[in-house]
Amino acid sequence: MPAEPEVLLRGLQAFAELGYDGASARELARRLGVGPTFINDRYGSKAAYWRAVVDAALGGQLTRMVPAVPGSDDEDVVRQFVREFYRVSSGEPYLAMVMADEGVRDTERLDYLFQRYIEPTLALVVPSVERLMASGRMARVSMDLVVFAIIAPVSGLVQEPLSRRLGRIGYLTQADRLARAEALARLVVDGLLAPGDAERR
Repeated sequence: MPAEPEVLLRGLQAFAELGYDGASARELARRLGVGPTFINDRYGSKAAYWRAVVDAALGGQLTRMVPAVPGSDDEDVVRQFVREFYRVSSGEPYLAMVMADEGVRDTERLDYLFQRYIEPTLALVVPSVERLMASGRMARVSMDLVVFAIIAPVSGLVQEPLSRRLGRIGYLTQADRLARAEALARLVVDGLLAPGDAERR
């Protein structure tokens, strides 16, 4: 029987590749190499197993997102947040797939993700974004657009098959991945901080 970290990692891969509905208890058990009742016996239900999987994946990610030092310049806070978000996300393609899949479904799972992880993470940067908008240093748009402008480009770090077809050459080392995360963060934040005052929608 695989150890607990392996059970959770394989679950993340399964939910990423199959989606929650497609990942039946039988298929999960097959991928884990365990008996058909393992999920219910160990976790109580597939839903509880899913929560354990995302807790293992996202809990560590959230702890690596460091709060801003009081008095920091808001632009620096946004740059540091986006840079760190991309650095942390660059090695987590399955987590990005799960988040993208759950984001299009109005479910209790999305509520769980939002309340436990998304909202606390955004709390690290939203006050700085609001002050930058109020001061005219960032275009005034609705906060959801700002968040999507930050989150969506993660696909450029984790969708490797498409990246190769778009011209990225060769195997990426960890240093390469971090350099790509830094470059993407500069590109995104420079765009967010471009002059102008877009109409709020």
